[in-house]
Amino acid sequence: MPVDTRQRLDKWLWFGRFVKTRVLAAELVAAGHVRINRTRVVKPGHDVKAGDVLTVAIHGRVRVVRVSGLAERRGSPEMARMLYEELALAGEHAGAAQNMDASGA
Repeated sequence: MPVDTRQRLDKWLWFGRFVKTRVLAAELVAAGHVRINRTRVVKPGHDVKAGDVLTVAIHGRVRVVRVSGLAERRGSPEMARMLYEELALAGEHAGAAQNMDASGA
């Protein structure tokens, strides 16, 4: 049986626990809130593969992750975290700088 090297974006987002349902994942993608390798994607069926960098605008923040694996089913949160490597949380450095300014440090 051949091993899949690609997976639908909406399935991957759901397996990775970025959203609670696959329908929400499809809506997130269709609304233009996801980029793959800096290119906006609006089709939930777009393929992702290991090494792709995803930028996901969700819950009032932007997450940047590198796909490190694919899954066959939705697992525990610990298993989901093994599917990606968190590269950056946009604004986290700016927020830290603002907190330092407010504290007078």
